[in-house]
Amino acid sequence: MTDKKILPLEGLRVVEFTHMVMGPTCGMVLADMGAEVIKVEPLEGDRTRHLLGAGAGFFPMFNRNKQSIKINLQNPEGAEMARRLCATADVVVENFKPGTMAKYGLDYASLSAKDPKVIYASLKGFLPGPYEHRTALDEVVQMMGGLAYMTGRPGDPLRAGTSVNDIMGGMFGAIGILGALIQRGITGKGQEIQSALFENNVFLVGQHMLQYAITGVAADPMPNRISAWAVYDVFTVKHGEQIFLSAVSDAQWDTFCDVLGFADLKADPRYATNNARVTHRNEALLPALRERLQAWTATELSAIFEKAGLPYAPIAKPEELFDDPHLLATGGLADVRLSDGAKAGETAKAALLPFTMDGQRLGVRIDPPSQGQDTDVLLTGLGLSAQDVQRLREAGAVA
Repeated sequence: MTDKKILPLEGLRVVEFTHMVMGPTCGMVLADMGAEVIKVEPLEGDRTRHLLGAGAGFFPMFNRNKQSIKINLQNPEGAEMARRLCATADVVVENFKPGTMAKYGLDYASLSAKDPKVIYASLKGFLPGPYEHRTALDEVVQMMGGLAYMTGRPGDPLRAGTSVNDIMGGMFGAIGILGALIQRGITGKGQEIQSALFENNVFLVGQHMLQYAITGVAADPMPNRISAWAVYDVFTVKHGEQIFLSAVSDAQWDTFCDVLGFADLKADPRYATNNARVTHRNEALLPALRERLQAWTATELSAIFEKAGLPYAPIAKPEELFDDPHLLATGGLADVRLSDGAKAGETAKAALLPFTMDGQRLGVRIDPPSQGQDTDVLLTGLGLSAQDVQRLREAGAVA
């Protein structure tokens, strides 16, 4: 008989007051690692459930492995139930506007006064300071934090192709929580953790800031940058297909020329070293490569580069990853049952956290919850009777 594996955060209770992406990501990281994560939703449910377009995937992506309870915080009895629930928690996570949680006695000062061991994570647009009153979105901080400038072409700032700051901000919140848990094991005391979109964005562009500090030369937007490597580009090849090809060392350049039959380029003294190739990259090398590479399809080049051990990548769309052979072979995608919308009850595949523990991916134990599916169980766990719960429902305090 095989012993059941215990997940690293099993036995940890997290109460989560979150919506959209940043807060739910933080809770999901903890939930995937085994924590009991209780998502507190308003009576009408988390509005993230019903977003359209680019937001349609937010709720099912970031709310697996969680329970759901619906509480009306504006109702005094509802707020009291939320405080009682937090009194049972090791960790509380929230990502609402500054001051919101204090109105209900759910801020760190109020909760820690009764339970000094509580760890409290606030996920905001900005850390405390001159900007903290501003309303922030991922796109806002990308624009003001240099990331949109670096992503788009000159004069055309462009947001990154996913919710980078929301997702990473949530991850940094989870990292802070894990550190606080270790410290609590030493000191016996909890603490407040704060993570923010803007500061996360600044961390992402920090390498470009230091580039300027060291060289005195400002970083160009990525599409217009001076490459450190001579071959590091997307090429349009046969039939108009596109593929990314790279050769970032002298040894890779030699292999590149050998497998493609470019003996003349390999022998050309202008291309003897990487730095020499970079010097002649735009006016000579890249035009020659772009013309020659049109002789192959992307599939043919992929096979050549795979065999030679050279870096390459076909240009994939997100929806094509559902059929990616590596993800399918390694269990990188897991089924989740959709909880809302026209496809409620149907199953879709979601990406798992991108690491293994003891050789295993952290999977889906609980599908994204339906609204308030655990309200009764959680309230009776606080000592309420079924009649108490029904009375709170009738009073509009819970649902």
